[in-house]
Amino acid sequence: METKKYISGKEKWMFALGAGGQGMIYAMMSSYISDYYVSVLKLPLMFILLLMLLARVWDAINDPLMGMIVDHKTTKWGKMKPYILFASLPIAVLTILMYMSPNLPVNQLMIFSGVVYVLWGMVYTMADVPFWGLPNVMTPDTKERGSLISFTKIVNSIGSALPEVFFIVAGFILPLIFDEGNVDVYNKKKYLTVAIAIVAIGTIFYINSYFHIKERVVPPVTKRKPGEPGQLKRLFSCKPMVLVLLTGVLSSGRYMFGAATLHVARYAFYIGPDLTGMDAAERLKAIEASVSSIKMIFNICSIVGMFGAMLVMPVLMKKFDYKKIMVTTCIAGAVAAVPTTLVGWFTGNLYICIPFIIISCIPIGVINVLVFAMICDCLDYMELTTGYRDNGLGSACSGFINKLGNAIATSSIIVLFLVIGFNPAEMLSSEVARAATEFTREQNFAVFSLVSVFPGVSLLLCAIPMFFYKISGKEKERMIEELNAKREAEGMEIAE
Repeated sequence: METKKYISGKEKWMFALGAGGQGMIYAMMSSYISDYYVSVLKLPLMFILLLMLLARVWDAINDPLMGMIVDHKTTKWGKMKPYILFASLPIAVLTILMYMSPNLPVNQLMIFSGVVYVLWGMVYTMADVPFWGLPNVMTPDTKERGSLISFTKIVNSIGSALPEVFFIVAGFILPLIFDEGNVDVYNKKKYLTVAIAIVAIGTIFYINSYFHIKERVVPPVTKRKPGEPGQLKRLFSCKPMVLVLLTGVLSSGRYMFGAATLHVARYAFYIGPDLTGMDAAERLKAIEASVSSIKMIFNICSIVGMFGAMLVMPVLMKKFDYKKIMVTTCIAGAVAAVPTTLVGWFTGNLYICIPFIIISCIPIGVINVLVFAMICDCLDYMELTTGYRDNGLGSACSGFINKLGNAIATSSIIVLFLVIGFNPAEMLSSEVARAATEFTREQNFAVFSLVSVFPGVSLLLCAIPMFFYKISGKEKERMIEELNAKREAEGMEIAE
């Protein structure tokens, strides 16, 4: 069983491209919504903070609920696949509505934004949980599953980076179409235009995956006996699973490189000509050019660090233990955050920070792949020890970690702004644009800490649970052998 390959090259690519399309849409929300709410719609900071936090509280109920629905329901179209079709169109519509910016009074605009944001999260969960449960049913081979996850996460991350490319292109094209003089109107049109383009392309890739994926490993439904623990109790009674989930939550600081870099580009650094004597349109053009340049620097650091790590992960995962890879890279990233912070404070020079930022980005790629792969290993462990395999609930845990991490990152940005008494609405107004150099040095550094101090501390903390994680080395090999023997003895059939 361990040597046979079940997934064809075409199926692997189609699943990965579906993940890439999903990554495009998710990044359009997670990486840009805080800047859109804060700097474009200019919603009250406390409202944004409460919205993010309350939505995640609801996700704490919504995600496991969706996982349990998936585990207990099998349709004539499959167990996981149908949700790709059913949820795709609503997600597309809600993503565009999220960036519609209707002309409403502030109170009504908050209601509109809040309803759309919460609905988006609910509908996205309907597709996200079963989609990322698919690797568990596409192949029974743990190594093939690990290779599929690693490759798919690479394409998913590439998709997540594409919205920034669209924003760069939009920065060249849209000024030729729209008047840049009114900052608010221009930014609203820019966000909406990019959102429509991302949704159109991402949805096509995502839906297409449905027609090329095959569910091969569907464990028989095991009825719960009286006195046996329920799904949630089984999940939280599994020590390895709890440790992986704790690692995922503690690593939330890694999302700062997506959620906070646009804020850092706006409020921490300025790269451009002297703004003295410029009119509003000229100032805006210079500042937007600076923001694009700084964002590009962070994107390059992310590509070299995160994508570089993800590209070598298939090789590393074959040669080294998941636990060792996780601990080593997280500690290295935490150490790199120290010079990043010191250089940022004492020099204020972004260019000197570049090599350290690259090193700090390496664990992002590693964690993105390994947390999900380790959750799958924990599901193997639970199947062996309890007789149940809760693929849907396991996938829900992975999705919840991602959404909670993004929420913590976004909320931390808002909390920081509140603590330092910073009003982002002053940065871009209809009358005049302000550059980062026009804020205090302390304010600049406080915003920069979002991508230096916060990720460093987070990476250090997330490595701690891994020292207690036991599904590694010979213990993992023994578990796989026993699980394969158990499946064979029970006569589990694997579709071709």
